[in-house]
Amino acid sequence: MKKKLLFVIPSLDAGGAEKSLINLLIQFDFQKYEVDLFLFKNSGLFLNSLPKEVKIISHQDCSVDFQLGILKSCLRYLSKFDFRLLKARIQFFLANRFIANKAVSEQKSWKYICKSIPTLDTKYDCAISYLEKSSLYFVVDKVNASNKIGWIHTNYATSGMKPEFDAPYFNNLNHIVTISEACVASLVHFFPRMERKISQIENIVSPKIIQDLAQLENDFKFDIQGVNILTVARLSTEKGIDLAVETCTILVKNNPTIKWFVIGDGPDRYNLEQQIKVNKLENNFFLFGLKANPYPYIKAATIYVQPSRYEGKSIAVDEAKILKKPIIVTNFSTAKDQIESGENGIITEMNPNALANSILQLIENRELMDKFSLNLGHEKLDNEDQIYKLYDLIDATK
Repeated sequence: MKKKLLFVIPSLDAGGAEKSLINLLIQFDFQKYEVDLFLFKNSGLFLNSLPKEVKIISHQDCSVDFQLGILKSCLRYLSKFDFRLLKARIQFFLANRFIANKAVSEQKSWKYICKSIPTLDTKYDCAISYLEKSSLYFVVDKVNASNKIGWIHTNYATSGMKPEFDAPYFNNLNHIVTISEACVASLVHFFPRMERKISQIENIVSPKIIQDLAQLENDFKFDIQGVNILTVARLSTEKGIDLAVETCTILVKNNPTIKWFVIGDGPDRYNLEQQIKVNKLENNFFLFGLKANPYPYIKAATIYVQPSRYEGKSIAVDEAKILKKPIIVTNFSTAKDQIESGENGIITEMNPNALANSILQLIENRELMDKFSLNLGHEKLDNEDQIYKLYDLIDATK
């Protein structure tokens, strides 16, 4: 008999964890496992990429009112005389409005929003939260499963989360998974008593799939005579796109042919658009928005740059490595897990001047670019065997 599994993630919007989940499920053994996927929001760029064997389940109708705007939501609960959820909705609003730290806000908000979410009826052999915070809390509080696994896709030290909030939830997991050695060390530092249940499973990337998709046509052609820099990232503070704009301002003073393209979307789009205008970079810095297939763009780019302030482990960098692009990354805490500076890319300091200098160094040194590409061609970048580590955790008995 197949084991019944549940994966939980907020949505399938474009993001590293979301793409990682799709890559994992594409490789999954559906002869051995029956897989449900719970989404808080049944939407996202990767929704159509799910294998047909995966059954999507989402919020029941009783939580719809909670997701409305504050005024509409409160009026609905008042009309139903549901003062318990009315109070929870107001508390949820206040927690999100007056707590500046978004990670802490999501943590504290859970105790309010969870009141609108029923416990799932189905009994699972294993439930897997594929993202930290709400997904993980949902698995602990709302899912009946013999085995519970929580995935942390970030370096806990730079996540902004409060360990004292997470500790009781982590205690209720059978296994905690994270994506790199640095992320393992960070979790062990904050939760030393849980070291035995913490393990590493890398984000799965498939070189064959990426290389095949990179051959497809895209809707934009780079100027092959110019310098085309590419970044794939969410438009949010941690990804450092504002640093990229400042860096581009420096670069165009030295080389006006430089153009920098960003694939991705997010909450900082408006601020970045204004920053581009202020710096008069409308002809040099472009926000491309989301692309279901970013690989032809990566393949065509001159250089791939990841200007992040922090990363768990960047899937986009791994994908650029597979396509043998010269890569520059900022010195975020896990950068050395992916790049050996001077051998297969450059790790530079996290400021516009240092980043600009590294980019100019690479542009002016064709031999160095060729060296990076050649060395990347010799690396073993196929890690699809990582899925067997997950199978071991799923099949582990208590």
